[in-house]
Amino acid sequence: MNNGILYILAPCYNESEVLPMSSKIFLDKLNVLISDGKISDKSKVVFVDDGSKDNTWQIIESLHELDSHFLGVKLSRNRGHQNALLGGMSTVADECDMLVTIDADVQDDVNAIDKMIDEYYNGNEIVYGVRDSRESDTAFKRTTAQGFYKFMSFMGVETVYNHADFRLMSSRAVKALLEFKEVNLFLRGMVPMVGFRSTSVTYDRAERLAGESKYPLKKMLTFAFDGITSFSIKPIRCITSLGIFTFVLNIIFIIYALVSHLTGNTVPGWTSTVISIWFFGSLQLIATGIVGEYIGKIYLETKARPRFFIEKYLK
Repeated sequence: MNNGILYILAPCYNESEVLPMSSKIFLDKLNVLISDGKISDKSKVVFVDDGSKDNTWQIIESLHELDSHFLGVKLSRNRGHQNALLGGMSTVADECDMLVTIDADVQDDVNAIDKMIDEYYNGNEIVYGVRDSRESDTAFKRTTAQGFYKFMSFMGVETVYNHADFRLMSSRAVKALLEFKEVNLFLRGMVPMVGFRSTSVTYDRAERLAGESKYPLKKMLTFAFDGITSFSIKPIRCITSLGIFTFVLNIIFIIYALVSHLTGNTVPGWTSTVISIWFFGSLQLIATGIVGEYIGKIYLETKARPRFFIEKYLK
C-alpha cells in the first residue's frame, strides 16, 4: 500500500461554532485513511486562523494539545480566504507529500478525499473536487453560482466548472503555485495555470454544520470581479468593441440629423438629447471604472507588499 504524508488544510474565520464538530470529522477521516494504509501516520489536519474575532484560535490550540494530528497556523490579521489558503500552504508545503484544501464548515464531502488520494497514486498531481449537483442550495444560490462559472468562462477565465477550493495537490504542485507572486489572488484560476497532470472527482455538497456562510452574495460578486480582472482583459476589449459600436451609431445619427435638417424636418427634441447624454455619460463612467480597476490592481502589484504574515505555527 502507498503511504504518503497527507495534510488536510482548512482555513477558518470565526468558525468557533463549527470547529468542535468539523475537527472530529477530519480526524476520523484521517484515522480511517491511516488504518487503511493509504496515508502515513505522520499525516495531519491543519487549521489556518484568518484573524478570527471569536475564540477560533483558542479552540485550535486546545485541539493541538489534545491530539498531535492537529496543527495550527495563525495569520497576524484577517487577509481573506484565498490568502489564508496560501498562507497555510506555504507553511506546510515541505512537510507533506500531498495536501487537501477544504473549508472548515465540512460542506464538502470528506469521503471524496479517498478518491482524490487514489487519483494521486494514479499519477495525478492535482485532483479537483467537483460538485455533482446543487440540490442542497437554494434556487437563488444555485442560479447565481452556476451563472458565476458560466460568466467567468465567457470572460476568458480558465476555471473548473462547479469547483471551489476543495482539491488535492501534490507537494510539487503546491510549491509551483507558490511561485505565483501576484497580490490579487484567485486560486480557482491560478491552480489550472500550474499545469501538471490533473483530474476531477465528483461529490455531493451538504449544508453547513453550524454558523453562517462566509461568502454572502456581496462577497461572491467581489470575488468574481477580482477573478475576472486578475485573469482576463476581455472587459477592456468589450469596452473597445462597445466604443466602436456606439461610434458607428453616432455616425448614423449625425447623417440622419443632417438629412433631417436639410429637408426641413428637424424638431427640437428634449427627450432624445437627455437620453443620449445619460446613455453616453453612464457608458463613459462604466468604462472609466473598469479601466480604473485594472490600474488599481497594477498599483497593488507594483508595491509588492507581503500577502500575509504568519504569527504562530503550532507544529
